[in-house]
Amino acid sequence: MLGAVTNKMTEGFALADAPVRHVLVVDDSRAQRRILAMTLARAGYRVTEADSGVSALALCRETAFDIILSDWMMPEMNGLDFCREFRALSREGYGYFILLTAKSEKAEIADGLDCGADDFLAKPVNSDELRARLRAGQRIIGMQAELMEKNRLVRSTLNELQKVYDSLDRDLIEARKLQQTLVRERFRDFGRGEVSALLRPSGHVGGDLVGFFEINARRVGIYSVDVSGHGVASAMMTARLSGLLSGSTPDQNVALTVDANGARDAHPPEVVAARLNRMMFEDIQVEQYFTLAYADIDLHSGHLKLVQAGHPHPAVIRKSGVVEYIGKGGLPIGLIPNAQFDRVEAWLAPGDRLFLVSDGVTECPSPEGEELGEEGLTRILQANRAMANAALLEALVWDLAAYFGGEDFPDDVSGVLFLMKN
Repeated sequence: MLGAVTNKMTEGFALADAPVRHVLVVDDSRAQRRILAMTLARAGYRVTEADSGVSALALCRETAFDIILSDWMMPEMNGLDFCREFRALSREGYGYFILLTAKSEKAEIADGLDCGADDFLAKPVNSDELRARLRAGQRIIGMQAELMEKNRLVRSTLNELQKVYDSLDRDLIEARKLQQTLVRERFRDFGRGEVSALLRPSGHVGGDLVGFFEINARRVGIYSVDVSGHGVASAMMTARLSGLLSGSTPDQNVALTVDANGARDAHPPEVVAARLNRMMFEDIQVEQYFTLAYADIDLHSGHLKLVQAGHPHPAVIRKSGVVEYIGKGGLPIGLIPNAQFDRVEAWLAPGDRLFLVSDGVTECPSPEGEELGEEGLTRILQANRAMANAALLEALVWDLAAYFGGEDFPDDVSGVLFLMKN
């Protein structure tokens, strides 16, 4: 038979300023149950009684009791079985479970702990000891409630952060699409020469930029840029540089010149690098810098003029398969004011190619951490030299992925490949 619920609130030994805790007293002895219930009610607890483990479990399915005081030895369902079933219930808060027992053997106490009991009280119950155990239980319940609230706040914060992340992720996906449009052309046939471009950011957005433009009917300019860092700031810098090296807006291109008659020409490559360096300090004024390889190629003679500003050495792939690396290294642009840049000159015969490539290729690591380097790049270029430009760049990505052990490269992979035709 279930006992009555007692709600008397008088002075006692409940924790001061603590919320009123709901205690379930479970004992098949009506006398023992009533003594405990009256003691708890006088102490300010809300009390419910149950005369068996079965009836107590039914109550626990409907009510989230704060504290359970249960006798160990009961017919039908003993205290251990009740405790085990109680712990299996789905509930929001923690229920502190105290077993009332005359048992004192260590093995039996261990059995109680294994079933989920928090504490034990020896029968007959001493009021001072009961006071201490209930206070300990209330502290545990309070700490658990505080932890749940903090976890709720953490979950709420994480949900808000996830919303922000999802929004940023969508924006970055769109930014990646926009950045890909900075390379307006991936291939162009200039008659006596053709150019193919490769741009593969390592993240949503990257700091590499490649491109080409017509200087005049006889000459073309090709370039490869690598902005320091990664992410949005680097991508914004590549967008700015794309406008400064665009062939569609020659009046804004730092390399091009137009005379009074409208004839187009270009500054020497070393002057282009110096102009960009000056702009970085005088106009753009950011903490970033970038490396550059820029070549001015004569389509008729095969004569090329080139500047290398901190970028990997450009590769000349001879028709015979021999790969030569040219350039003098040089300083990155935007690193030192008034830096001097040197011109390098070379000749391309029909069938020769010039490859301006980013360090995302040459510094790509193997699973063991060994960089590809110029030797590894040479092997890839020689193995695929019979391919057309676009196919060779595609093969480069495949071979690089095989060397790295995956396609999620640690850095942007980019390059621009020029073929001198007959």
